[in-house]
Amino acid sequence: MKITRAEVEHVADLARLHFTEDELDGFTTQLNEILSYVAQLEGVDTGDIEPSTHAIHMANAFREDEVKPSLSPKEALANAPEKEDEAFFVVPKII
Repeated sequence: MKITRAEVEHVADLARLHFTEDELDGFTTQLNEILSYVAQLEGVDTGDIEPSTHAIHMANAFREDEVKPSLSPKEALANAPEKEDEAFFVVPKII
């Protein structure tokens, strides 16, 4: 599948991008090289390959949840520019 310069111009116009003539020619060439490579990949037989989310096996990288001490309300509000009842942050109303 080849992409034409007119198609590159059309997509650039949709994205409201402005390119010089040389840039349009360069993008057309680059996109055709990418599509050529994808066409090569389509020819690879992957019928016996198990679907995966990573190229290599990865174990869960998340740590276990542990209950730990946290800040008290007074400590959390210590640097607040504005607070209410020593228990709440005061922020601008946003609708």
